[in-house]
Amino acid sequence: MRHGGLFDPVRRSSKPGGDPPEREREALSVSDLTRRIKGLLEGQLPPLWVEGEISNFKTYTSGHCYFTLKDAAAQLSCVLWRSAAAKLRFEPRDGMQVLAQGRVSVYEPRGQYQFVVERLEASGVGALAAAFEALKAKLEAEGLFDPGRKRPLPLYPRRIALVTSPSGAAIRDMFKVIARRWPKLELIIAPVPVQGEGAAAKIAAAIRAVNAARCADVMIVGRGGGSLEDLWAFNEEVVARAIAASEIPVVSAVGHEVDFTIADFVADVRAATPSQAGELVVPEYAAVLEHLNRLQAALPEALVARVELARERLRALAGSWALRHPEERLQQHRQRLDELQERLSLGGRRMRRDAGERIGALAARLDALSPLRVLERGYSVTQRADGRMVRSLADAPPGTGLVTRLRDGRVISKVERCEPGGGSSA
Repeated sequence: MRHGGLFDPVRRSSKPGGDPPEREREALSVSDLTRRIKGLLEGQLPPLWVEGEISNFKTYTSGHCYFTLKDAAAQLSCVLWRSAAAKLRFEPRDGMQVLAQGRVSVYEPRGQYQFVVERLEASGVGALAAAFEALKAKLEAEGLFDPGRKRPLPLYPRRIALVTSPSGAAIRDMFKVIARRWPKLELIIAPVPVQGEGAAAKIAAAIRAVNAARCADVMIVGRGGGSLEDLWAFNEEVVARAIAASEIPVVSAVGHEVDFTIADFVADVRAATPSQAGELVVPEYAAVLEHLNRLQAALPEALVARVELARERLRALAGSWALRHPEERLQQHRQRLDELQERLSLGGRRMRRDAGERIGALAARLDALSPLRVLERGYSVTQRADGRMVRSLADAPPGTGLVTRLRDGRVISKVERCEPGGGSSA
């Protein structure tokens, strides 16, 4: 028996009188057809996993993410709603091979089918491992793992804050170790969940609260061992940044010796186990007391040795030549001053003599260049009455008064005429 399908657009009917049946069209609206397709796809395909390569990944201001999954032969439009994107353990990027779990749906306004992703994991190493390596690389590039920013632990803390689960094995181990090593220390418990949804945010908030209260000298943040998923709260960025911002030195004590978390790399000190964290932050009271007792026993002998050393130094000073003959020491200084004064006087006289000789030589040179010496050799110097030197005929036109200087006096004259070329007068 044949049943009409959802997409059968033909309905058969016949007219009275035996006419052949006439095909009548029954049209669906685009919305109706799209809605029926949506119902078929979403009803027939259960949630499933799809593997492919991310392409065109984009996050909108709403927090929703849109991208394409593709392989060599096809591509699939995908949407990752904000609530699911907030749970991602890694940062998706183009070219990354991923596994996506979700369901097929139809986006009715475009008549386009798409894959609504509810869970996204990196292929190969797995989502958690990929997230760990991505965050580690990011924080390391920012310098949060730099040994230079890590602070030493206080030698003798008075109050220790424990940020951990109040019911876990870790807190019992730390209590036991700390009480054994230094029974009178004050412990402050900041109870937090150490795994599960929201644990990371609460751990970070507790770290900030201890800092705000300034109620501890050192802080231990950690938990007992577990799987990678169990320890994941200590791999969250919010916890790493809270540890990095802490003004109180932080010891990370997460899991067992083989477990490493992001918190371990950011903390000032990493403890292999919670028990070792107790040993790192708390000195052993018995060992400190024994050391003090040894110092107390050695103190009298050390004081006697110090006094004897001072006595020997005093004897040496008392027997020194300077203390036995202080006046002779002063006389030596006086004699030294006399010697220096004599050297200074001799040096001054020598400098004056040398300066006089240099001045005499310069005076002789100046005298040799003096115009008076030229006059003594039969030459003369002629000036106009106004003092200007006569160097050419143009300087002494007829009628000009002249003063001629000779070796033994001056001649006053007036120019009658000028003859160029040095000829004799008529």
